[in-house]
Amino acid sequence: MKSSKMDSMKLKHDINPLLLFFINFVILLYTVITFIPWYLFSGARHVIAKSKQIKAKPVSCRPGSAYRSVNSLHCLASVLYPGCDTLDKAFKYARSKFKDRKLLGTREVLKEEDEIQPSGKVFKKVILGKYMWLSYDDVFNKAKKFGDGLTVLGIQPKTNIAIFCETRAEWMIAAQACFMNNFILVTLYATLGGPAIVHGLNETAVTTIITSRELMQTKLKSIASQIPLMRHIITVDGTPTTWSEFPKGVIVHTMASVQAMGEKTENFPANKQKQRPLPSDIAVIMYTSGSTGVPKGVMISHCNLISGITGMAERIPNLGEKDTYIGYLPLAHVLELSAELVCLTHGCRIGYSSPQTLSDQSSKIKKGSKGDVSALKPTLMAAVPEIMDRIYKNVMNRVNEMSNFQRNLFILAYNYKMEQISKGYTTPLCDRLIFRKVRMLLGGKIRVLLCGGAPLSAATQRFMNICFCCPVGQGYGLTESSGAGTITEVWDYATGRVGAPLVCCEIKLMNWVEGGYFNTDKPYPRGEIVIGGQNITMGYYKNEERTQSDFMVDENGQRWLYTGDIGEFQADGCLKIIDRKKDLVKLQAGEYVSLGKVEAALKNLPLIDNICVYASSFQSYVIGFVVPNHKELKELARKKGFKGTVEEICNSPEMEKEAQKIIAEAAHIANLEKFEIPLKIRLSPEPWTPETGLVTDAFKLKRKELTAHYQEDINRMYGTKIK
Repeated sequence: MKSSKMDSMKLKHDINPLLLFFINFVILLYTVITFIPWYLFSGARHVIAKSKQIKAKPVSCRPGSAYRSVNSLHCLASVLYPGCDTLDKAFKYARSKFKDRKLLGTREVLKEEDEIQPSGKVFKKVILGKYMWLSYDDVFNKAKKFGDGLTVLGIQPKTNIAIFCETRAEWMIAAQACFMNNFILVTLYATLGGPAIVHGLNETAVTTIITSRELMQTKLKSIASQIPLMRHIITVDGTPTTWSEFPKGVIVHTMASVQAMGEKTENFPANKQKQRPLPSDIAVIMYTSGSTGVPKGVMISHCNLISGITGMAERIPNLGEKDTYIGYLPLAHVLELSAELVCLTHGCRIGYSSPQTLSDQSSKIKKGSKGDVSALKPTLMAAVPEIMDRIYKNVMNRVNEMSNFQRNLFILAYNYKMEQISKGYTTPLCDRLIFRKVRMLLGGKIRVLLCGGAPLSAATQRFMNICFCCPVGQGYGLTESSGAGTITEVWDYATGRVGAPLVCCEIKLMNWVEGGYFNTDKPYPRGEIVIGGQNITMGYYKNEERTQSDFMVDENGQRWLYTGDIGEFQADGCLKIIDRKKDLVKLQAGEYVSLGKVEAALKNLPLIDNICVYASSFQSYVIGFVVPNHKELKELARKKGFKGTVEEICNSPEMEKEAQKIIAEAAHIANLEKFEIPLKIRLSPEPWTPETGLVTDAFKLKRKELTAHYQEDINRMYGTKIK
């Protein structure tokens, strides 16, 4: 079974059989000659032994018993360093240990210019210089001054302060200022729509908002009148050009001016003591971008985050001062915030970036100049599956454009390395000669690549393993679990699973009768994933009903989270996500369709950039909405003799049928059941982005919004009006 799965992920070549026989003989000879010295001198025995070890065990022999990491069977870990049970203490400790080392880095902007495209559109392009760094001591002092300045503005401990800003150094400085002074940080995605921003700001009754000039002008200005309690706006990047349009009583400050207030000792009574946070105090109210309905505010305490980052850090070997992390995902997302807090507490450097400037080919980078990964050369990186899928497709497009000789050489090396790493072996010669250029796309020094936010397909994970010559770990966690749950170990090269429970938590599987999943199933127990530990958050802000339904406290006082995800524990204690309660739809004939499973099986098809599968319980078949890859779609249209723009191709019923045939073939190869294969599709010429409101900031599908957006197409494809 394992061999057939690997064979399905191999790339297809067109080499003469006799030549292929000779090449395979040479490869075999090379493997035999190099294996013994590699095995004896590279430490491979240790790695192979590690990969075969049991990673987690149930704490008792009863069905449904919680699984724990073998490193925390008797006691869950909860504190990173002795006595550091709050975020301010953890940073204070890190500052004392790494005082003069670089911490936060930002690239200087050398030049900005407008570039007119052939279509007439104007794209803003930048040429960026080197990274400018703030040390641990610099960041600590800036955060202290900012926190003191907020106190001068009248902010009291346990008061909510909102940060509505892009990922950047000032975001982290503001966050540390809040942690130091026991202010509660309310986080909102920079890409949220107006109603969602208004909801979050009004629900938390914030009077002070930290933002950027751009977001103030483009987002806040238009909704300011709907936030009656707003009194202070603090821009992190200098004075806005104008703020006269804001309601009366709203004062606009710069971060520098607030820090200047905090620097003046005369602003503080000599005997005034700061109120430091307790471990149980709320550190962050994090608004999820939400795949359904209005965003929910998750209350995360200091001890929740400390516990979560303790578990994450344990899973990254040799984490420390030699590491550089590239921060570009939204800091308002628990994955990015946790990753940066892990780095900050271990002496790592954090260099900031954005999806528009990440690589040499990114949309805002002037052609011929360097993207952020090339300048920073990070060793650690986090990503969401959407970004990894894009990288996978971009590289494969380049491979397909190579000469016949180059393409076949790449494919042979790829397939050879796939076989070797599945056995736990490395391929230094292939890495140096074949995959070096691909590896340079991420700077050339990545040693751990962590994916979270959504399931990563086995094909993409294996591709990243092979081409970027580093472990690709999958993580599983939710905002409600402080981002912590599981992470695969770096020497675990299996695909399609998310690893063992972290040392900070335990996981059990609860029976889900309707879906047919039971923790007594053989060979592996299955059921709804329920996570317990000190990383489990305090619930939803001003939403007791939802808190009661999603969280539970046991007889020992430990909190548990019902995730709604379905998992199975494998023989070595690693978890595999196999379904999701909300994604399961029962068709008219009684068959259950897992929408996420179908999407995962089809997403790596070259024709597909994104896909959302839809099913109605009143119908007997599945349909789908597809964002096609424009290049592949045009090539398909050319083969079928259809001429027109991308929009015209997408709106053609004939081309819809042709695309559906390709999807059906791919679904059959992926072993989907007949009733799971989309029978009709709608091709969408426009991509789904967080700005369109059809996907979250982590690029998860917003099914409710997508259903509403394509309602007319649903009616057409089902031939009836679906209510």
